Amino acid sequence: MTDETHNLVLEILRVMRADNSEAKRDRADMKSRTTAMESSLGSIQSEVGHLQAQIGHLQIQIASQTSRLDRVDERLDRIERRLDLVEA
Repeated sequence: MTDETHNLVLEILRVMRADNSEAKRDRADMKSRTTAMESSLGSIQSEVGHLQAQIGHLQIQIASQTSRLDRVDERLDRIERRLDLVEA
């Protein structure tokens, strides 16, 4: 191998090493960013689950109140009929 060929091979190897180092840094950055996104997604899913539980609880409370109003309405109808307050 001549000096010129030897220097050319060394220069190509240096460029390849630099490219490889840059690729490693990019990969490490992507891993970090992916982990951050997964963490954020987990937090969002947790919050959505919490909100869904709260909505479910509110729906149960509304159903309970509706049931109570229905019973009051039935009692009122019965009272009106007994007192002959129902319009013909």
